[in-house]
Amino acid sequence: MITLRSRDTSSAVQGEADQYNQMIVSAQGAKFQEAVLDGRMFSVANATKVATTAGVTTTWTGLAISNPTGSGKNVIVHEFGYALMIAAVVAAGNDALVGLQTASIATPVSALTKQNCLDGCSADSSVVYADDGATLVGPVLKKMLSSLGEEDTATGLFPAPPSVYRPNGALILPPGRTVATYTTLATTACLVFHFVWEEIDE
Repeated sequence: MITLRSRDTSSAVQGEADQYNQMIVSAQGAKFQEAVLDGRMFSVANATKVATTAGVTTTWTGLAISNPTGSGKNVIVHEFGYALMIAAVVAAGNDALVGLQTASIATPVSALTKQNCLDGCSADSSVVYADDGATLVGPVLKKMLSSLGEEDTATGLFPAPPSVYRPNGALILPPGRTVATYTTLATTACLVFHFVWEEIDE
């Protein structure tokens, strides 16, 4: 027998089963609603367009979030995205691939303002450091996501639509780990990146 507990009253409530004794479950609310209401969800984006460095490199620029050593938290990355503010210009006039790399970070610094996903609430409870330029230690390419190149700004309001990647639980940062943007080639200051993540106890 399964005992269900009401989150509202903390009292036991009855569950229901169908004719095959399968539990009947009715989903209510959005996917991350409880995490946001509990104050565990945060986001960050570049303050302005940034240039990126080429490949897996220690001297890096873009957007990164770091879970510091000893934080006592695991950081679940729920979303990563990027968009072009102007046409991309990459080294040697070639197209570049965009992805994510993981590493530790030499000196974590919160250079960018984080936001609480519960709008209007403080992000002070977040343990994460968000930075747009740092020294990565032992970077490893983890995921290729998309490409960009000499997009034409003359034929539309934007060079290209935003690209969004949702790892669905496949990217979790334990204490001491960082996830950072990656491009195969260096770019001019043309990109804005963002991350959305959840922080839970280890």
